[in-house]
Amino acid sequence: MMKKKMISLVLAGVMATVLLSGCGGASGTSSKGNDDTAAGGSNTLTVWAWDSQFNLYAMEEAAKIYQKDHPDFQLNAIEITWDDLQTKIGTIVGSGDYSQLPDICLMQDYAYQKYVTIYSDLFQDITDSGIDFSQFPEGKLAASVVDGKNYGVPFDNGTDVAIYRTDILEEAGYTLDDLTDIDWNRFIEIGEDVYAKTGYSLLSVQTGSSDMIYQMMQSAGKSTWNEDGSPNIAGNEYLKQCLEIYKQMADKRILEVVNSWDEYVATFTSGKTAGVLNGCWIMVQLESAEELSGKWGITNVPSLPGVDGATNYTNQGGSTWAITTNCSNVELAADFLGSTFAGSTELYDTILPGAGAIATWLPAKNSDVYNQPVEYYGGQAVYSMIADYASKVPSVDLGIFYTEANAALATVVGNILGGADIASELETAQSTVEFNMR
Repeated sequence: MMKKKMISLVLAGVMATVLLSGCGGASGTSSKGNDDTAAGGSNTLTVWAWDSQFNLYAMEEAAKIYQKDHPDFQLNAIEITWDDLQTKIGTIVGSGDYSQLPDICLMQDYAYQKYVTIYSDLFQDITDSGIDFSQFPEGKLAASVVDGKNYGVPFDNGTDVAIYRTDILEEAGYTLDDLTDIDWNRFIEIGEDVYAKTGYSLLSVQTGSSDMIYQMMQSAGKSTWNEDGSPNIAGNEYLKQCLEIYKQMADKRILEVVNSWDEYVATFTSGKTAGVLNGCWIMVQLESAEELSGKWGITNVPSLPGVDGATNYTNQGGSTWAITTNCSNVELAADFLGSTFAGSTELYDTILPGAGAIATWLPAKNSDVYNQPVEYYGGQAVYSMIADYASKVPSVDLGIFYTEANAALATVVGNILGGADIASELETAQSTVEFNMR
């Protein structure tokens, strides 16, 4: 009840935020047809998504598979940036004219809870659609489940991987096994030794980002939110522990802090760090350094020391396909998504080599394609490994105000690197988030 009250109080403020958020790039270009939701009639579905070479590529491959049994099916795929998609949805909600919505749109996992919770008439409840949601990891499903109901079909995998230069580890006297199933205390011990012997930091991060803190928290199943929807930041012992680990690693040069995304990527592609820890989508960046093929190995991430239920698995990023309430043929849309993204090994076997899109649909990990050894990672069957990791990621409530909390914690991270007191910074962050929620 308290959570519902809070949501109703902030409705107007969030509406304004959505209307004003992001205007980068064109408002959208169609890869098939034009921006007409009804184009092609009842057998046509219109889809909005960003990134033609990844998300729309996957959607178009799904359509080809679905057309084998449904030859009259047509897809009207429209490319639109994530910022522009948010702006369009905000404008549509503000006008009350939902007829401008597509049938299906792609939603960022970290933002989807906010949209479903606040705009309860915007997306379809597909809990009873026949889709087997048990074939997706609980941690991934959390982004699209509200009040026990399913509002989307999970898509791309954001499961974290720890990737290390095995040649540098060997130089320091370690193997990949030494960094598998360990906690952050052991990681720091190894990191200090590797740095002393080789001059390489084990990891790097971009300044002004709190992503690593969230990754640590989720691995232990811990959240920055209370059950009533209020922020749990000040006095959060797990959050404090994560920040202490972060600061210790930076001080000991185990963690290299850089100023920009390009610098971050360069740390592991051009030889400043001996590793990278991020969502598995980072592998595309890593593999751009072709000369390092065979020198990398993948394993799981360190766990939080001394925490009951702590795991070596977490997640960063990802997205979900959602059916809007403007869809005139919900049965078709649900069957299409259920037969492809929630039911086709062929689809995931196609888009893995075609775009590097790794499944969160668990049966995909059993295919021959997913179990092929990958030369870049020393012959490991990394895609099957990652799909297995995904099944072990704890489910955590990111909260409908994830963006506001993330920004506040990013400030905390920057300040503690400059010597600020962690407890005081968390109190300030709590106040900041509470103010922005109001």
